Amino acid sequence: MLKSLVNLFFPKVCYACLNVLQDNADTICIDCRHDLPVTNFHFDDDDSIKQVLYGRADIENGTALFRFEKQGIVQRLIHGLKYKGYENIGYTLGNWLGGELKEIERYQTIDAVIPVPLHKKKLRKRGYNQVAKFGQQIASNLGTDYVDDVLVKITNTRSQTKKGRFSRWKNSDELFSLSNMASIKNKHILLVDDIITTGATLEACTSVLKQVPNVKISIATMAIVP
Repeated sequence: MLKSLVNLFFPKVCYACLNVLQDNADTICIDCRHDLPVTNFHFDDDDSIKQVLYGRADIENGTALFRFEKQGIVQRLIHGLKYKGYENIGYTLGNWLGGELKEIERYQTIDAVIPVPLHKKKLRKRGYNQVAKFGQQIASNLGTDYVDDVLVKITNTRSQTKKGRFSRWKNSDELFSLSNMASIKNKHILLVDDIITTGATLEACTSVLKQVPNVKISIATMAIVP
């Protein structure tokens, strides 16, 4: 009764369409879930992520949960996650993707999930890393560790939201460093981020992580820009 009373005065809404959620729905309504442009990369053994990074980053596997469409549902979800404090979106998407990856043999060898980090100034301003809950839920589903103290961002770059593809590609001044290298030595890492466009950020992260002896890297993102 108390839950029903709270929902009456403070109804939960879908973060994609802002309609009131049904009692059995959470974060995203059923209609929006059906409309989301899933990629099925991990089910189809699709190498689209590898193609984006071809010749620039050596990875084992790569997947993205959705295709990013301008003015579409995925854009609204990620915008809400990054700029409106809707961290539950990260939790929901991580649980969704993690639940699928745990059924796929090539992702069952993951030893640790590592998020693309924010610079400490941006982290202070935003209050959270938008891929933290996403990565944590993937790690939970895979029964492995979530590790956020290895990869460190040492440059504070401006938001790339309004930049074009070429401008993002040119933004190669994103620098990262490593801490606690021994903790991922000889391990298979799943590097997670929100969106992959040109792959410049993931390339930079992979390049640094590859300094660790015998490390293997796979990649998972919430979305990919076609």
